[in-house]
Amino acid sequence: MGKFNRYLITAALPYANGPVHIGHLAGCYIPADIYVRYLRAKKADVKFVCGTDEHGVPITIKAMKEGITPQDVVDKYHKIIGDSFAAMGISFDIFSRTSNKIHHETAAEFFLKMYNDGLFEEKESEQYYDPKANMFLADRYIIGTCPHCGNDKAYGDQCEKCGNSLSPDELINPHSALSDAVPVKKKTKHWYMPLQNYEPWLNEWLLEGHKEWKNNVYGQCKSWLDSGLHPRAMTRDSNWGIKVPLPDAEGKVLYVWFDAPIGYISATKELTENWADYWCKDDTKLVHFIGKDNIVFHCIIFPSMLKAHGGYVLPDNVPANEFLNLEGDKISTSRNWAVWVNDYICDFPDQQDVLRYVLTSTAPETKDNDFTWKDFQDRNNSELVANLGNFVNRTMVLMHKLCGGKVPNLHAHLVNDEDRAMLSEFAAAKERVENALESYKFREALSEIMALSSKGNQYMQRNEPWILAKAIEKLNKGEAHDKYTADDLEMLQQRIDICLHVCLQLTANLAILINPFLPFTAKKMLHMMKVVERMLDWENAGSAKLLSVGYSLREPELLFKKIEDEAIAAQLAKLAESKKAIDAAAAATAAALAPKEEKPAAPAKPEIQFDDFAKLDLRVGTILTAEKVEKADKLLKLLVDIGTEQRTVVSGIAAHFAPEDIIGKQVTLVANLAPRKMRGIESQGMILMAEDNGKLVFVNPAQAVKPGSGVS
Repeated sequence: MGKFNRYLITAALPYANGPVHIGHLAGCYIPADIYVRYLRAKKADVKFVCGTDEHGVPITIKAMKEGITPQDVVDKYHKIIGDSFAAMGISFDIFSRTSNKIHHETAAEFFLKMYNDGLFEEKESEQYYDPKANMFLADRYIIGTCPHCGNDKAYGDQCEKCGNSLSPDELINPHSALSDAVPVKKKTKHWYMPLQNYEPWLNEWLLEGHKEWKNNVYGQCKSWLDSGLHPRAMTRDSNWGIKVPLPDAEGKVLYVWFDAPIGYISATKELTENWADYWCKDDTKLVHFIGKDNIVFHCIIFPSMLKAHGGYVLPDNVPANEFLNLEGDKISTSRNWAVWVNDYICDFPDQQDVLRYVLTSTAPETKDNDFTWKDFQDRNNSELVANLGNFVNRTMVLMHKLCGGKVPNLHAHLVNDEDRAMLSEFAAAKERVENALESYKFREALSEIMALSSKGNQYMQRNEPWILAKAIEKLNKGEAHDKYTADDLEMLQQRIDICLHVCLQLTANLAILINPFLPFTAKKMLHMMKVVERMLDWENAGSAKLLSVGYSLREPELLFKKIEDEAIAAQLAKLAESKKAIDAAAAATAAALAPKEEKPAAPAKPEIQFDDFAKLDLRVGTILTAEKVEKADKLLKLLVDIGTEQRTVVSGIAAHFAPEDIIGKQVTLVANLAPRKMRGIESQGMILMAEDNGKLVFVNPAQAVKPGSGVS
């Protein structure tokens, strides 16, 4: 185990705003679980901590969409996520949550220590504020019309219709998602961590000290450091989160990426009173398992926080994976393009190890990879069923049929070179698997185990114990055999014994080696061999004496079952429904983005003289009331204040404006137009309008003026 006396393994805290999907499992949770199970098998002192991340804008946005409180959201998804992990055999020592009291206390204390040490910069900046709700707005809380596609429900950081990134300043007619008020800029104070001050240390600790890290991790960190770091705000204006523990910080909470990684510390505190041994002693190995989108936070920001605070160990490695795609397309929760773990568990009960196997054998360890249902089926049927499952089943069936259900003798005097080569392969395979696991190459480690199982199948096929059994049966009947005589009966049975003894010892080794990857399968194998879990200790791997001669074993049971085409067709049908919805949304976006056919400009009217124009009395008025005219779909009845009096005007604009939306609007009125009755209502003027691509807009002054002001 090297220089480390204990191990602390973390897996990224999932946001508690939705269930987890297979991309999450492949990204960090299955690799982390494999590594932890391996360490436990080696009897290492190891703690595996995780929990839900329950603060930040995604939580409050989800609550707003569902019409419930943020606490309702995190309570709901903490259980769904936790149940999914448990069902998949992800063996956390604790699955905590950042809404717990111990986490609030730990994060607040961490911030206060840094504050008291003078490690923050206090800065004022202008941010958007909701004057009705009396609170500052995150970009996601500002909604308006997208300047690119016209979507009137675009957010202040992105338009989800056309996909363009935005800032609140770019939105047309922005308003608060909370109160519908128009946001205003207002000064606010926050505390910034000057990350640029940690650049020299990060260059030495990370770039010089951890060149063994995965290329994707090291390269991303180097790119960030080469570009130069900048101060980063560690607080936010919000009512949901951990309150900033300062007297002048009303309405301020800790930035979610300051508070979330501290969740690893608070979870360890919750788990054990000896938490400081795992966080504060140099002989602890800290490893973060994450996806590539979290690299900068775990490799630059959190280590800088730990260094600044002082007294904590730093990560020894951050083996981040790339992304997993689904059927050639990026997994997307918003588009429902995903395989949700809770759905998989319902659709494929008792087949958790199949998914663990496929996601490990196709893990995106060095580049993005693709999950397809056809590949899932093929790997189950041709690798798990036809290789590992086939070898174990044949071994157990033949042992019961040809050896009385007991572990046969090895008969050392008849052991040949092929037998010895197979027996020696146990230890050689263990070493290869171990080296791969220590290097976080889980896909390679699994491949080595499956290769060992293949060698077992080949060994059995070459020795053909069933053929030897037929020869014994024939000779016992007194029938002649073209290869053996009655004098060979004992030898033939001994060769059967040797073959099946080797295969049974290999089965026991496979159970040990496969346990970190396929724990449910390993337990089935233990049950069949009638041995306790202690046999899964890593020190036992490589041994050719795991099962005692004469020991009775249970009847075989199939480790895996074939997945039929119908099951795969059902999954593809689900995705097809999602694809229809995605295509429909894409078509709507394309239509919105397509250039609109502009109407030809209205033909010019005959030339007039100035005296003709001077006859018009144009005045600015303010609409006081607006209502629809009965039995007239196109007409609105308006009451317009023109300073000296209030005029009733009937206008054909009902198809373009809702009455409630134009109250208070200023308009330009032809005040000396002869009155005209429309639908029995005398209209005392005409409002000037402009037409823009079929849409009517008011002709009004650029800024508000006094009603009755003349237009000249």
